[in-house]
Formats: sequence, structure tokens, C-alpha cells
Amino acid sequence: MILVTGAGGFVGTALCGQLRRQGKAVRAAIRAPMQKRVPPDGIETVAVGDLAAATGWGAALDGIDCVIHLAARTHVMRDTAADPLAEYRHINVDAAAALARAAAAARVRRFVFLSSIKVNGERTVKQPFTEDDAPHPEDAYAVSKWEAEQALWKIAAASGIEVVVLRAPLVYGPGVKGNFLTLLRAVARGTPLPFASIHNKRSLLHVGNLAAAIARCIDDPAAAGKTFLVADDEGISTPELVRAIATALDVPARLLPFPPALLRAAAALLGRGGAMARLTGSLQVDSGRIRRELGWRPECTLAQGLAQTARWYHAQVGASSSTE
Repeated sequence: MILVTGAGGFVGTALCGQLRRQGKAVRAAIRAPMQKRVPPDGIETVAVGDLAAATGWGAALDGIDCVIHLAARTHVMRDTAADPLAEYRHINVDAAAALARAAAAARVRRFVFLSSIKVNGERTVKQPFTEDDAPHPEDAYAVSKWEAEQALWKIAAASGIEVVVLRAPLVYGPGVKGNFLTLLRAVARGTPLPFASIHNKRSLLHVGNLAAAIARCIDDPAAAGKTFLVADDEGISTPELVRAIATALDVPARLLPFPPALLRAAAALLGRGGAMARLTGSLQVDSGRIRRELGWRPECTLAQGLAQTARWYHAQVGASSSTE
């Protein structure tokens, strides 16, 4: 049986569906007992409370062969915590390490950890990121993910539990949140976007392709003890992405030319410098290792993934309109 933390989240929902289609037994670790919602077909749930170093994992780990740890304090664009790094460490490092130690004590065979490409850095200049690059985390979230990876490798060395780490770039698809949903809304509403002069390349990852990659890491002996960078085939510029989203939504793309340097300066004054840096800069990922060693290939293309996301978005907008 497989234990999935963060099973109710964006990636977790897709992963649980993937695993059930493969006929695997899945147990979802959730914060509190489900009262109003019925668990998905074939998914067992276990309430563990808030994610913390002191979380009790005994019942959740009973009979588990592999843990897939997705739950995390995700990247917060405007963090109001007095000490953001400490907040990230509590959940992303301390809680992850505690779960791994509990899993090792329960004789769980493998621990799959979803990390972030931000461990490698925020931007690429000439070459895509690879697993061999020296880590260069720049913000508190990325630092916490890098520290979590190091803690897991120490636990693996001491206990023998097999650890697998996956670093993902921006993940999109039905149910997406954050910056991608903001961009989706802007394009759908016909908001003029000053991105026509941007010439960058960024790697994306469809949530279904990520779920398939995680599933590959559960049983394959070649995955044990490895870090894999995962990304879709196509790198895409920001204006190309806007046009592709517009096509999927069946609306015109409204792109205006504007010097990227001025965009970054204006965004910095508004406290949005990080977001604009990502929109104007490049971040490419070389996922050759997982393709060679595990035989993973992204089955969903960008056009297919954006079409799925557009259908989901239209359904959400329609549902919202009908309740107003």
C-alpha cells in the first residue's frame, strides 16, 4: 500500500487518480476526518492532524510499502510571517524528516519526496538545469526544500530506507492555483498584457505528467537513491504561453510591447519583483536522466494540457456564475 501526504491538493488529486487507475492501493493522509466529502473511490483515508515534527504517523504507516510526501508549505508570494524561513522549516524540513524517520522505523521500503527546481536556482542563462548542477536556492521556500533533501539523504544513509527526490518546475493543469491561475484569468478576461517584448524560455510540467513520473518512482529499482529533474518537452516563452492559453480559451491574445527592464523595475516598486523576474527570465530543465533511467516520457503535450486546463477553467467560471 502507498501512503500519500497532501493527497487532497492539486498534485495529490492527480496522483491518487493515477495510482488508482494502475490498480494500486492508496491511503491518503489528511488533516482531519472527512465529514462532508466522500473519499474518492478506492482511497482509504487516515487523519493525522497538522503537519509538524510531532505529528503521529503510527496508524498511517501501518502496512505501508512506499510513502509519497507531497504535503508542504508552498511558495508564498507575499509572505507575512515574521520569520518566513522558520515557518518553511517547521513544515518542509522538520515535518518531512520526522515522517521519513517514522517510515524507516516502520520498515517502509521507499520514500518519494516532491521537491522544487528552485533548489537549483531561479534562472538559467545558457544551459538548462541538470541534476549535476550545484544547488543554488535563493528564497526561504527553496532553502527549506534543499534542507529537506539533505535531511532525507542522511536518514536514508542511517536507516536504509530508499529515498527518491523529484524536482519540478511550474506545474499546471486542471485545478491549478497561484500565478498560473492569475495569468489564466487575465487572458480569459482580455486584459492587455505587456509581455510581447519578452524573449525567454521556461519549462513547464503538466500535473498528469508529474503524477506519471512519481508513479514510476514507486517500484523501479533504478530510482532508489536518485534525484530527478522532471519537465515537459516544450520550453516556451511568456508571450508564446499567453498566445497558447488564449488559443485554448478561444479568446484573442492581447499582448503589448514593453521593455522587460522597465517591467522589472515597475514590478519591484510594487513589491512584485520576484513574480516579474520569473515572467521575464528563463528557467529551463533537462529531464534527460529520468527519461533514460526510468523510461518516463511526458504523454500530455502542452496543447493538450492547456486544452484540459481551459475546459476546467470554463467549468469553474460557469459554476461560479450559476451561484451568484
